Amino acid sequence: MAERYDYTKGQLLESEANVDPFQQFSVWLEEATQAQVIEPTAMCLSTVADNGKPSSRIVLLRSHGPEGFTFFTNYESRKGHEIKECPLGCLNFWWGALERQIRIEGVIEQISEAESDDYWYSRPFESQVASAASPQSQTIEDRESLNILVKQVRDNHTDQIPRPPHWGGYRMQPDMIEFWQGGPARLHDRLRYQRLDNSWQIDRLAP
Repeated sequence: MAERYDYTKGQLLESEANVDPFQQFSVWLEEATQAQVIEPTAMCLSTVADNGKPSSRIVLLRSHGPEGFTFFTNYESRKGHEIKECPLGCLNFWWGALERQIRIEGVIEQISEAESDDYWYSRPFESQVASAASPQSQTIEDRESLNILVKQVRDNHTDQIPRPPHWGGYRMQPDMIEFWQGGPARLHDRLRYQRLDNSWQIDRLAP
Protein backbone atom coordinates (compact mmCIF):
# COMPACT_ATOMS: atom_id res chain seq x y z
CA MET A 1 0.00 0.00 0.00
CA ALA A 2 1.34 3.43 -0.94
CA GLU A 3 2.28 5.74 1.90
CA ARG A 4 -0.41 8.34 2.58
CA TYR A 5 0.51 11.96 1.97
CA ASP A 6 -0.26 14.41 4.77
CA TYR A 7 -1.15 17.99 3.84
CA THR A 8 0.59 20.58 6.01
CA LYS A 9 1.16 23.72 3.92
CA GLY A 10 -1.63 25.97 5.14
CA GLN A 11 -5.22 26.78 5.94
CA LEU A 12 -8.05 28.57 4.20
CA LEU A 13 -10.16 30.52 6.68
CA GLU A 14 -13.22 32.62 6.01
CA SER A 15 -11.58 35.56 7.77
CA GLU A 16 -8.69 35.48 5.28
CA ALA A 17 -10.56 34.67 2.06
CA ASN A 18 -11.55 37.45 -0.32
CA VAL A 19 -15.30 38.02 -0.58
CA ASP A 20 -14.85 38.15 -4.37
CA PRO A 21 -13.98 34.69 -5.78
CA PHE A 22 -12.27 36.21 -8.81
CA GLN A 23 -9.93 38.17 -6.55
CA GLN A 24 -9.30 35.04 -4.49
CA PHE A 25 -8.53 33.15 -7.68
CA SER A 26 -6.07 35.83 -8.79
CA VAL A 27 -4.24 35.63 -5.45
CA TRP A 28 -3.93 31.86 -5.64
CA LEU A 29 -2.89 31.89 -9.31
CA GLU A 30 -0.16 34.43 -8.56
CA GLU A 31 1.07 32.32 -5.64
CA ALA A 32 1.12 29.22 -7.87
CA THR A 33 3.12 31.17 -10.45
CA GLN A 34 5.57 32.42 -7.81
CA ALA A 35 5.95 28.85 -6.53
CA GLN A 36 6.96 27.83 -10.08
CA VAL A 37 4.19 25.27 -10.37
CA ILE A 38 4.47 23.57 -13.76
CA GLU A 39 1.90 25.16 -16.11
CA PRO A 40 -0.05 27.00 -13.39
CA THR A 41 -2.75 27.94 -15.92
CA ALA A 42 -3.33 24.29 -16.91
CA MET A 43 -6.84 23.21 -16.01
CA CYS A 44 -8.93 20.11 -16.48
CA LEU A 45 -11.99 20.92 -18.57
CA SER A 46 -14.89 18.49 -18.23
CA THR A 47 -17.79 18.45 -20.66
CA VAL A 48 -20.63 16.03 -21.35
CA ALA A 49 -22.08 14.63 -24.56
CA ASP A 50 -25.78 14.57 -25.33
CA ASN A 51 -25.86 10.89 -24.28
CA GLY A 52 -24.65 11.85 -20.79
CA LYS A 53 -21.11 10.51 -21.24
CA PRO A 54 -18.53 12.85 -19.66
CA SER A 55 -15.03 13.57 -20.91
CA SER A 56 -12.10 15.56 -19.56
CA ARG A 57 -8.89 17.03 -20.91
CA ILE A 58 -6.26 19.63 -19.98
CA VAL A 59 -6.50 23.08 -21.57
CA LEU A 60 -4.79 26.36 -20.71
CA LEU A 61 -6.48 29.34 -19.11
CA ARG A 62 -5.76 32.44 -21.20
CA SER A 63 -7.63 35.14 -19.28
CA HIS A 64 -9.87 35.44 -16.27
CA GLY A 65 -11.92 38.02 -14.42
CA PRO A 66 -15.50 38.86 -13.48
CA GLU A 67 -16.54 38.09 -17.05
CA GLY A 68 -15.37 34.47 -16.64
CA PHE A 69 -12.56 32.06 -17.50
CA THR A 70 -11.38 31.99 -21.12
CA PHE A 71 -9.66 29.28 -23.16
CA PHE A 72 -9.14 28.62 -26.87
CA THR A 73 -9.52 25.49 -28.97
CA ASN A 74 -10.80 23.92 -32.17
CA TYR A 75 -14.58 24.28 -32.43
CA GLU A 76 -14.72 20.98 -34.35
CA SER A 77 -12.92 19.04 -31.60
CA ARG A 78 -14.77 16.65 -29.30
CA LYS A 79 -15.02 19.30 -26.60
CA GLY A 80 -16.30 21.81 -29.14
CA HIS A 81 -19.12 19.48 -30.20
CA GLU A 82 -19.94 18.63 -26.59
CA ILE A 83 -20.06 22.29 -25.56
CA LYS A 84 -22.45 22.93 -28.47
CA GLU A 85 -24.65 20.04 -27.35
CA CYS A 86 -24.51 20.89 -23.64
CA PRO A 87 -22.91 24.19 -22.54
CA LEU A 88 -22.56 23.15 -18.89
CA GLY A 89 -18.98 22.39 -17.84
CA CYS A 90 -16.48 22.18 -15.03
CA LEU A 91 -12.89 23.41 -14.65
CA ASN A 92 -10.43 21.97 -12.16
CA PHE A 93 -7.02 23.36 -11.16
CA TRP A 94 -4.60 21.26 -9.11
CA TRP A 95 -1.48 22.89 -7.68
CA GLY A 96 0.19 20.06 -5.76
CA ALA A 97 3.18 22.12 -4.64
CA LEU A 98 0.77 24.35 -2.69
CA GLU A 99 -1.66 21.54 -1.80
CA ARG A 100 -4.47 23.46 -3.45
CA GLN A 101 -7.35 22.74 -5.79
CA ILE A 102 -9.97 24.97 -7.39
CA ARG A 103 -13.21 23.68 -8.91
CA ILE A 104 -15.34 25.92 -11.13
CA GLU A 105 -18.77 25.08 -12.53
CA GLY A 106 -20.80 27.12 -14.98
CA VAL A 107 -22.01 27.76 -18.51
CA ILE A 108 -19.59 27.85 -21.47
CA GLU A 109 -20.15 30.22 -24.39
CA GLN A 110 -18.18 31.17 -27.48
CA ILE A 111 -16.51 34.55 -27.26
CA SER A 112 -16.70 37.14 -30.04
CA GLU A 113 -14.81 36.69 -33.30
CA ALA A 114 -12.96 39.95 -32.62
CA GLU A 115 -11.65 38.64 -29.29
CA SER A 116 -10.64 35.34 -30.90
CA ASP A 117 -8.84 37.28 -33.64
CA ASP A 118 -6.95 39.37 -31.09
CA TYR A 119 -5.65 36.28 -29.34
CA TRP A 120 -4.94 34.35 -32.55
CA TYR A 121 -2.71 37.09 -33.97
CA SER A 122 -0.80 37.35 -30.68
CA ARG A 123 0.27 33.71 -30.94
CA PRO A 124 3.66 32.54 -32.27
CA PHE A 125 3.70 31.59 -35.93
CA GLU A 126 4.36 27.91 -35.22
CA SER A 127 1.40 27.77 -32.85
CA GLN A 128 -0.78 29.22 -35.59
CA VAL A 129 0.55 26.58 -37.99
CA ALA A 130 -0.25 23.73 -35.61
CA SER A 131 -3.77 24.94 -34.88
CA ALA A 132 -4.56 25.62 -38.53
CA ALA A 133 -3.22 22.24 -39.67
CA SER A 134 -4.53 19.85 -37.05
CA PRO A 135 -7.98 18.28 -37.54
CA GLN A 136 -8.26 18.02 -33.77
CA SER A 137 -9.96 14.91 -32.33
CA GLN A 138 -10.36 13.33 -35.80
CA THR A 139 -8.76 10.00 -36.66
CA ILE A 140 -5.60 10.36 -38.77
CA GLU A 141 -3.55 7.66 -40.48
CA ASP A 142 -0.24 8.24 -38.73
CA ARG A 143 2.20 10.91 -37.50
CA GLU A 144 3.55 11.48 -40.99
CA SER A 145 0.13 12.45 -42.28
CA LEU A 146 0.00 15.14 -39.60
CA ASN A 147 3.48 16.31 -40.55
CA ILE A 148 2.31 16.66 -44.15
CA LEU A 149 -0.63 18.83 -43.11
CA VAL A 150 1.67 21.02 -41.05
CA LYS A 151 4.12 21.37 -43.94
CA GLN A 152 1.32 22.35 -46.33
CA VAL A 153 0.17 25.15 -44.04
CA ARG A 154 3.73 26.33 -43.38
CA ASP A 155 4.60 26.33 -47.09
CA ASN A 156 1.54 28.43 -47.92
CA HIS A 157 2.30 31.11 -45.32
CA THR A 158 5.52 32.85 -44.42
CA ASP A 159 4.21 35.25 -41.82
CA GLN A 160 0.70 35.58 -40.38
CA ILE A 161 -1.90 32.88 -40.91
CA PRO A 162 -5.55 33.96 -40.99
CA ARG A 163 -7.54 32.59 -38.06
CA PRO A 164 -9.38 29.49 -39.26
CA PRO A 165 -13.17 29.68 -38.81
CA HIS A 166 -13.03 26.42 -36.84
CA TRP A 167 -10.74 27.87 -34.14
CA GLY A 168 -11.51 30.36 -31.39
CA GLY A 169 -12.30 31.03 -27.78
CA TYR A 170 -14.77 29.96 -25.14
CA ARG A 171 -15.56 31.57 -21.81
CA MET A 172 -17.02 29.85 -18.77
CA GLN A 173 -19.34 32.05 -16.76
CA PRO A 174 -19.20 30.46 -13.30
CA ASP A 175 -22.05 29.95 -10.89
CA MET A 176 -19.90 28.03 -8.39
CA ILE A 177 -16.22 28.26 -7.44
CA GLU A 178 -14.74 26.07 -4.71
CA PHE A 179 -11.32 26.66 -3.16
CA TRP A 180 -9.71 23.63 -1.50
CA GLN A 181 -6.66 23.74 0.77
CA GLY A 182 -5.22 20.44 1.95
CA GLY A 183 -5.11 19.94 5.71
CA PRO A 184 -3.58 17.49 8.20
CA ALA A 185 -5.41 14.21 8.87
CA ARG A 186 -7.61 14.85 5.83
CA LEU A 187 -9.31 17.80 7.55
CA HIS A 188 -9.13 19.91 4.41
CA ASP A 189 -10.50 23.44 4.09
CA ARG A 190 -13.19 23.88 1.44
CA LEU A 191 -14.82 27.23 0.77
CA ARG A 192 -17.59 27.29 -1.82
CA TYR A 193 -18.70 30.49 -3.53
CA GLN A 194 -22.17 30.35 -5.11
CA ARG A 195 -23.55 33.11 -7.30
CA LEU A 196 -26.71 34.77 -6.01
CA ASP A 197 -27.82 37.35 -8.58
CA ASN A 198 -25.09 40.03 -8.30
CA SER A 199 -23.41 38.70 -5.16
CA TRP A 200 -21.65 35.56 -3.93
CA GLN A 201 -22.56 33.39 -0.95
CA ILE A 202 -19.64 31.70 0.82
CA ASP A 203 -20.14 28.36 2.58
CA ARG A 204 -17.72 25.98 4.27
CA LEU A 205 -18.01 22.37 3.11
CA ALA A 206 -17.03 19.38 5.19
CA PRO A 207 -13.89 17.68 3.85
